Amino acid sequence: MHPGHHERTAGGGLPPAAVGLGLRREHASELLSRRAEVGFIEVHAENYMAAGGAARDLLERLSAIYPISLHGVALSLGGVEPPDRGHLLALKELVDWVRPAAVSEHLAWSAHDGVYFNDLLPVSYSYAALARISDNINIVQDFIGRAIMLENPARYYHLAGGDIEETEFLQKLSERTGCGLLLDINNVFVSAQNLGFSASRYLENFPIDLIGEIHLAGHDSIILETGGRKLLDSHGAPISDPVWELYFDLLARIGPRPTLIERDNDVPPFEELVSELRRARRLLGQVGGDHV
Repeated sequence: MHPGHHERTAGGGLPPAAVGLGLRREHASELLSRRAEVGFIEVHAENYMAAGGAARDLLERLSAIYPISLHGVALSLGGVEPPDRGHLLALKELVDWVRPAAVSEHLAWSAHDGVYFNDLLPVSYSYAALARISDNINIVQDFIGRAIMLENPARYYHLAGGDIEETEFLQKLSERTGCGLLLDINNVFVSAQNLGFSASRYLENFPIDLIGEIHLAGHDSIILETGGRKLLDSHGAPISDPVWELYFDLLARIGPRPTLIERDNDVPPFEELVSELRRARRLLGQVGGDHV
């Protein structure tokens, strides 16, 4: 199967002006009843790969109400080995069962030589990595029979050996595979602050036609032993004002895109997430009329 032959290419099938929430089981009752406010639900694929059980029952009920975005964290597309066949089998079974509107993964690696790390580790943007990761993406897409979206990472240090800017690297991956892109604006801001580049300029160079979903999340600041400071993509804080500003500036330029309010740690009461969801919906509404 070649790029363009998948069920969808360059993104997912989420409604363009939808704002979604991640599935937290402590919010299940609200999600089952708040149908008008929430545009879609995103779930971490690995949490639902086992057939049956309470988790699958909840996902089945929610998938009858909302479009579902499946977001993977463990395919290790940036690794030197091809994606694990057992993982691919479980992912395909889940995709075939839930029929999600979108499937996405990270530009990162998390496994090597049978050892699995509980983290999303960075890749060097070299031509060798471009070829390897393109092969891995094509393996996944051919296996599950549809295109995926790839998420830009949060970066903390400069890696040696990179020949290509991140935005160009993502563009080239899509050209070689037909994959879409999931733009995490918080990751852009975190990386820009940590590595000393302009987040606005990064977004000006981002291949916007490939964006199938946007993530908005919070971050934390940590003090290093050396006395320096790094921003940490923690998903455990409210979305910061600079990230909101970057988001609105991008929307004003490109129009509405499906947007996820992402909070995985220190999960607040449901109403706090809904307030961020409403803010995103207001911003989408402000730009919607100009891009119909």
